Amino acid sequence: MQPGPSDDVLALAVFAGDSVTVYPLPRGGRLTIGRSEENDVAIPDASVSRAHAIVHVGATLEIEDLGGANATMLSPASARSLSAETLAMRRVSKRRAELAVGDVLSFGTVVAVVRRADPPTEAALATADDDVVANHPSTRAVYDQAARAARGLLSVLILGETGVGKDVLARFVHRRSPRADGPFLPLNCAALSESLLEAELFGHEKGAFTGAVGARAGLLESADGGTVFLDEIGDLPMPIQIKLLRVLEQREVMRIGARTPKRIDVRFVAATNRDLDAACASGAFREDLFFRLNGISLVIPPLRERPSEIPELAARFLASACRQMDRARPPQIGPQALAKLEAYAWPGNARELRNVIDRAVTLADTTIGIEHLPPKIAAATLGASRPPVAPAPPTEMAAAVAPVSPAAAAPTTPTSLEQLRRAMEDAERQRIVDALAACGGNQTRAAEMLGISRRTLVNRLDEYDLSRPRKR
Repeated sequence: MQPGPSDDVLALAVFAGDSVTVYPLPRGGRLTIGRSEENDVAIPDASVSRAHAIVHVGATLEIEDLGGANATMLSPASARSLSAETLAMRRVSKRRAELAVGDVLSFGTVVAVVRRADPPTEAALATADDDVVANHPSTRAVYDQAARAARGLLSVLILGETGVGKDVLARFVHRRSPRADGPFLPLNCAALSESLLEAELFGHEKGAFTGAVGARAGLLESADGGTVFLDEIGDLPMPIQIKLLRVLEQREVMRIGARTPKRIDVRFVAATNRDLDAACASGAFREDLFFRLNGISLVIPPLRERPSEIPELAARFLASACRQMDRARPPQIGPQALAKLEAYAWPGNARELRNVIDRAVTLADTTIGIEHLPPKIAAATLGASRPPVAPAPPTEMAAAVAPVSPAAAAPTTPTSLEQLRRAMEDAERQRIVDALAACGGNQTRAAEMLGISRRTLVNRLDEYDLSRPRKR
């Protein structure tokens, strides 16, 4: 396969258990795969050899099997039958084989697929508003609030469980705002260390620290005239909270090593799956910063409370996965598989649904059946694990948007914020336990699966009184 154009980035999506991890392929060179953590793609699964295979990227894309106990298996997309219901795999043992987009690989019991990488942020930002899936009354109410709030100047705080689509709503607010022609710059506050986070937010002058060979504008300065999206704001370190508060109050930013501040004009949208009221009460989050960020709060309901959106979300994720795999004829979701998707409680919300559809598209040919779903979803029964859906509130909102509390803004449930917090914590605790089990106790891999930093995972283990497991 000839390498794609400069903007055509390929990736290897690895499906291990119920999780999927995407590894971008380099422009040239190699990517090692195996059970050992020394590999570029470390898969903690007993069926994978310590050094299992190598992906070579050059004039062609190739997979090389290193001769382990379980040979690498390959199902080329070009040779796949249009009528077959299962993948036809051929053995690749102690040799190389050429790869193309859509080819499926098997390392022991772990499956991987060569696909195009996720589109860049700006491409995702260009998505039209009608691509937002909001056909449930509770979701429509949230987006109605967001559209009204977008026209004002208030900071927006988005609350909801992990994976519900807080980033999608943040982009919607930006597109509907007077700043739509300006930049939209996202930053995951949990993904960077404190020192890197400070440099990313505020920038630095030349010589401010070792390695600062030139001046560099930070995220806040670069977003002048646009929107800054601070994801996982609940994980912001206290020193950065203090500096961010000054920015919100004075609309000025001070680069590291600078003597004079720079004026900025940005709109802040923040998001978290944590209860910031409780964090303020415990001293982990500054109350004055919370009030500044919480001009208006929007609470996204979990996917289990809006099951009518599952078919459309699944169809869109399926179309996206097929585009990434260059599949001209996408598989159809069978009625029995769709029933299972609608019956499952989705603790990981839309992000988990996307992973499941990516996995199913990789394994299925013409029709996605129950056999292509993870076992826990295949075993789901309607009504067994989903709580009753609360009546949806009115979709209209007062014309003048005023600051509201998270409890008052919740559009989906009459339960108190404390009950919501406990439910979110229970769900997050279980996801951590499941991720660690799936990764054999490897905390780095579990953190990647959960979409958080290892530091945040360790903090969560202490917070939920979970013992730090040893790697198997």
